[in-house]
Amino acid sequence: MPQHEDLGRGVYCIDADYLRPRLAAIYLVVDNGEAAFIETGTSHSLANALAALAELKLDPGQVRYVIPTHVHLDHAGGASAMMEAFPHAELVIHPRGARHMIDPSALVAASEAVYGKAAFARLYGQIQPVEEQRIRVADDGTRLELGRRQLEFFDTPGHARHHFCIRDATAGGIFTGDTGGFCYDQHKHLEGALLPSTVPTQFEPEALKASFARILGYEPERLFLTHYGEFRDPATQADSFDAWVDRFVDLCRELGPRDSAGERALEHRLGECVRNRLDVDGDNFDGILGGDMRLNAQGLAHWWRREQRD
Repeated sequence: MPQHEDLGRGVYCIDADYLRPRLAAIYLVVDNGEAAFIETGTSHSLANALAALAELKLDPGQVRYVIPTHVHLDHAGGASAMMEAFPHAELVIHPRGARHMIDPSALVAASEAVYGKAAFARLYGQIQPVEEQRIRVADDGTRLELGRRQLEFFDTPGHARHHFCIRDATAGGIFTGDTGGFCYDQHKHLEGALLPSTVPTQFEPEALKASFARILGYEPERLFLTHYGEFRDPATQADSFDAWVDRFVDLCRELGPRDSAGERALEHRLGECVRNRLDVDGDNFDGILGGDMRLNAQGLAHWWRREQRD
């Protein structure tokens, strides 16, 4: 079975093999004999990345860049494995994320505290430090050459403060990480189905809306979503995306989730709101979006509690 999906103009989508099929994507960009991976998945994702290279008759030595959009582990957990596999690559990272790639111990400890060590290993595998001399920080406005094309980086907080997006004018698109939200194959035909990701711990609603507006300001033909795949005609989502952010925030303020019970109540209300708006049945919804609603509720609750303290 092929390990990549050809999206045209030198962009390939690879399933990161995280939790379920077509939940998290890795993108391979190829131009004039040079390659870049945008997102890394986890260390378990490396096998699919290597298989895609082989199918495209590319050598690991041709990989010039490894680029996580931010340091959440479904996006950057495979960085050290990729850097070991691709000896000539540079790791390109947001300025706020570099220290976590040099010393990932805090990321690992925080995740092990949530999942436990055994479950963490099953989910993410081994995460090792990346040598500082192989790391390139991409500030807002950084441009890097890849073959005959240019990758442009711009700061996009709101989902996380260590998040950038990458514009590829040759491909006519933007790699959005989680700032551009999530929409899975089953819902891409539905109006208003691009949903914001409000996961812990740095969700900031106004910053997220401003970052999404910045993405659309480039007038991309398509977004390359990490969750999941190519999303066409994104300009039609401008109003609905902002409306979702506002609706999620309003629900959170209404419920005031002070504890885990409050989070569960918020999760239920978020799910009810999205399910009714998209008109999807319960089994379809729970299997596809249930996990996202749980994480979104946790992130919203964390934001609300922080707002109460300020």
